Amino acid sequence: MRWLAAALIAVAFAGAAVAAEPYPSRNVRLIVPYPPGGNVDSAARIIAEKLQQKLGQPFIIENKAGAGGMIAGEAFAKSEKDGYTLFVGANGPVLFAPLINRRDAYQWKRDFIPITSISMTPLVLEVNPSVQARTAKELFELARREPGKLTMASPGAGTTNHLLSELAQSTLGLKWITVHYRGNAPATNDLIGGQVQFAFDQVSVALPYIKNNMIRALAVTSPHRLASLPDVPTLAELGYRDFEEQTFTGLFAPAGTPSEIVARLHDTMAEILKDPSVVDKFDKLGAEAVTMTPADFTTYLGHEDAKWTPVVRAANIKAD
Repeated sequence: MRWLAAALIAVAFAGAAVAAEPYPSRNVRLIVPYPPGGNVDSAARIIAEKLQQKLGQPFIIENKAGAGGMIAGEAFAKSEKDGYTLFVGANGPVLFAPLINRRDAYQWKRDFIPITSISMTPLVLEVNPSVQARTAKELFELARREPGKLTMASPGAGTTNHLLSELAQSTLGLKWITVHYRGNAPATNDLIGGQVQFAFDQVSVALPYIKNNMIRALAVTSPHRLASLPDVPTLAELGYRDFEEQTFTGLFAPAGTPSEIVARLHDTMAEILKDPSVVDKFDKLGAEAVTMTPADFTTYLGHEDAKWTPVVRAANIKAD
């Protein structure tokens, strides 16, 4: 009995010591639902470096591409609720992947804790230089004259890119073929190579290729012209006001993560996203560093969910 009592006391002390460990005391995983090189991956790598500097532990990127972000989202939702596995997500993987894949593997309202937004990135309507369209209107007229002939590159079903494409087709009465890829990088590669004709792409991904004349920008989806593309009009100013939209990236913890860990991560991220060097990195990508409180980010996600879920249902978007 004395040995048993001693063992129980030792276990209790060990548990107390673990509980008293400052967070983080070891490596933290950042799960990214896309392959390297895209908009979300770029955002994750910017914040990972700064989180490591401020919190003193490595923040390691783990790319889990596939199923429109469903593979990564499901792995994240099943992870330990201890703050050592976080999710850097965007519109599609967070809001729509379970609906599109017809699987209730996770739901953001139930399984995710929104910590903060990271960035907001407008999209650019872009074409391969071989396409005989120099304006958005000319591209849409080409699609109207030849329905089903043009091909549009999408980084995945349910992404902002894909939903904008579906909204444009339904609103304008157009028809084209959508080709889904596992992320921005392979979609952009095929656009440059001419395997597909056009795309709605995040400016953060497309900008260097536009600057090098490898692809041609026709319009952006931001509410105002971008400093990085001052000669490219907005879709709103061209009369397409329904197409104003941006892709968010955000940081999430699994539901059940202790509130003090969430608070520490949010406060650290708020400092990071105000750092002039970080602001400059996002600005050079064509994105804007944006921090929100967990409550404000949750409200924002609810608005996006309500806006785009009807589009997903009306277009009967589903995973192949």
